[in-house]
This record gives sequence, C-alpha cells and structure tokens, in this order.
Amino acid sequence: MTTLLALAFLAVGITTVVALTKTLNGQIDKQLTAAATRAPKGYDNHKPKPTEAPTAAADSGKGCSSEPDQDTWVLGQSIGTLNARLCDGQVTSASVLSEQGQTSPDLTDAYANLLAVPVDGGAHTIELCDQGAYRVVARQLDDGAVLITGLPLEETQETVLLLTIVVGAATVLVLGSVAIGGTVIVRRALRPLSRVAATATRVSQVRLDRGEVELPQRVDERDTDPRTEVGQVGAALNRMLDHVGEALEARHASETQVRQFVADASHELRTPLASIRGYAELSRRHDLPEDVAHLLGRMESEAHRMSGLVEDLLLLARLDAGRPLEYQPVDLSSLVVDAVSDAHAAGPRHGWRLDVPEEPVVVTGDRARLHQVVANLLANARTHTPEGTVVTVTVAPSGHEAELSVSDAGPGIPPELLPHIFERFARGDGSRSRTAGSTGLGLAIVQAVVTAHRGSVSVASEPGRTTFTVRLPLSADPG
Repeated sequence: MTTLLALAFLAVGITTVVALTKTLNGQIDKQLTAAATRAPKGYDNHKPKPTEAPTAAADSGKGCSSEPDQDTWVLGQSIGTLNARLCDGQVTSASVLSEQGQTSPDLTDAYANLLAVPVDGGAHTIELCDQGAYRVVARQLDDGAVLITGLPLEETQETVLLLTIVVGAATVLVLGSVAIGGTVIVRRALRPLSRVAATATRVSQVRLDRGEVELPQRVDERDTDPRTEVGQVGAALNRMLDHVGEALEARHASETQVRQFVADASHELRTPLASIRGYAELSRRHDLPEDVAHLLGRMESEAHRMSGLVEDLLLLARLDAGRPLEYQPVDLSSLVVDAVSDAHAAGPRHGWRLDVPEEPVVVTGDRARLHQVVANLLANARTHTPEGTVVTVTVAPSGHEAELSVSDAGPGIPPELLPHIFERFARGDGSRSRTAGSTGLGLAIVQAVVTAHRGSVSVASEPGRTTFTVRLPLSADPG
C-alpha cells in the first residue's frame, strides 16, 4: 500500500511541477514578448534627431555603430529586465534595469553567453553569471544591430522549488502516516486470520494415520462470523474439522473391530492348530502306508506354517492395540551373536559375518521381541538370497542411538516393491523368490516392534547389495 501510494504521489508531484513550470514559463514568455516589443522604442529614441549632426558611420551607410553607447530604456519595463545591444559580433551595451539609486550589475562576464543567443525571435534560457537564469529573445533591427531583451527566472524557479519542497514534505508525511496507520489497521484486520492459521497449524501437527485421534482444536466463535471473509474461512474450517473428526472416529472404531477380530481369531485358531499337529504326530508313530505317512507329514508341515502365521497375526494385533512391552536393559551385541548363531545353523550354506564392538551396546526394550526383529531380518536374508550369499550383521553406537544393520550381497529388491516392503503380506517377485514358505509378515513385525521401541527401520537396495538398518535409542543405564 505504501509503495503504490508513493508511486501515485510521485506521478502527481512530477505532473504538478512540470505543469506549473510550463505555465510559469509561458507567462514569462508573454511578458518577454511585450518587453521585447517595447525595447526598440528606447533604441529609436536614442538615434540622432534630424537637427543633430550624423555620425561618421551613419554618413558612410555602414549600418550600426560598434562604439559603446549609453543604455536607453523605455517606460513600462520591469525591474530586472535585461537590455543588450550587439553590433558586428560585439556587445556595445548590456545592462539590467535596477531600482532607482542602485548600481547596474557588471555583465562583462556574460558577453559570451549573450553573443551565443540565436537571433530567431524565439525565447531562450541562458545563465547571466551572478544574475542567475534569464529568459531572453534576440531581434535584429533595421540598421543591423541585434537587440537582446531578457527577463529573470529567479522568481519562477523559487516558486517551482517551493512547490517541490511542499509536495515532497507532504508526500513523506503522508507516506509515514499511511505506513504506520496501515500497518496497525491491516494487522488488526488480519489478527483473526492469524488465529485461524494457528488452529490449522496445531491440527496439522496431530498424527492422523493410526490409533485413536482426538481433534479438540476448533476456531474460536469470534472468528467464525459469516459476515466477514475471515469468519467464513473459520466457520468452514470448523465444519471440516468436525467431518474429519467423525471420519477418524469411524476409522478408529473399524480398525478396533478388525484388530479385535484378528486377535480373537488368532487366539481361537491356536488350539485347533495345536490339536491337528498333535494328532498328526501321534498318527505317524504307527505303522502306516507310505502314501498315508506322506500326507500326514504334509498336514503337519502346513499346520506348523499356519501356526506361525497365526502367531504373527496375534503379535501384530497386540502391537496395534498398544499392548505394553517388557522394558529392561538389553545387550544388543549379545542378542545379535545368539541370533547369528541360530541363523548359521538354519542356513549353513550362506556366509555369515558378524561385526560387533567390544563394549556392550545396551538398549531398553523387550529382549524376546528384539530377538524376533533380528531373527526375522536374518531369515529374510536367508530366504530371499541364493546359497553362498554373504550376509553381514553390524552393531555399533551412533550418537544417542544403537544402529543394527543386516546386509546381503543378493540380487536386491525390485524398485517397485521398496515402498511397500514393510507392509503386511508384501512379497517379492522372482528376483527374491519365496522358497521357504514366507508369510509376508516378517518385515511388518520388524517395523511394528521397532516402532513400539521408539526406533526406526529403513531399507536400501540395489543389485548386489541390500541393507536393512534398525535404529534404537540407547539405554540411559548401560550397566
């Protein structure tokens, strides 16, 4: 607003000054024309009368005389009027009409400027040394002499300067007042919008992707007046928050029902699955035909696999429900050593490398669940890489966190699968084939357990190298 107003004042000021200057110069030119018309009368009055003896120049018919003559003035000329006479490229006389009793200024230093005035009858501006700027007109007389008449521009310039100062001062004063007053008014007018924005900011900081979500934030009633634009925005935001809150409540209720169903179903399935496995093992103790024994073995194998799936689903349901874990100091280095030993026994044809520091790396958490995290990562590397692949497990402290990484030199994870690798029932394609009955829940359990321990898990993969990195807060009590 201040910038636009400054541009407007600048345009008005320049236009006013230019118009006033043009008007005043026009008035000076009119006065100059009248003064130039009167000036030859004084020159004519100075010519010799018929009874006087003519000069030598007049007798010889050579035109004007270059001899200096007395200044002559006609009535009606104003104080400060310039009167100069040129003859044969010389200034024969030059004076400024002064008030009675005052000495006419010496214009000798201005002769060069006077000689440079074009003899075209038009008005021109020149500098008359100490007398300042003059508006002059030069006319040639019948005898060849050039008569220059001029009027001072001092009063005109002072008027224009005064107007410029007044306009400039008024502009600065008004702009300052507008800047201060406008800032106060605009800030006061936008204060409700700032409160609406603050409410929206608080809502944007709430986690809405999982769990029970409450949205108590609402725009204050004073900022929901439908008669103002800001009030309309505040009212619309409140309506939107109401709809979002209802949708989140419905989503949470649906998720709770699904989790409860999964937990109940998993819990109920554990007993019949255990019975199937028991009956299958009991039946194999008897002498049975080979094909029947084979079928019972397959039933037992699938029962084991289904039991593992049910246990994983039950664990995920409990973690989603926020079941508390056991928190105690856990030596991550020792836990990884045990998990790698188990993985070596399960996959002797893989290469297993272990890199742990000499000092214990202690975190706070549930040892059984953390062991399951490491075991799932190692099983994932063993299952989805060919025999002979080297798998490296590294544990190291990193700032206030413990960093656990599992790297393998396998074929890598397809790029299109990477964004979904931690989702439930996510499986790779042929590049990481499922050869050992993977349920697709191992990495989902890893993420759920690590998140429950206030940690994070990430993956980076390219052909020839895949690395899963787990970060967990270090324990405050390393003992």
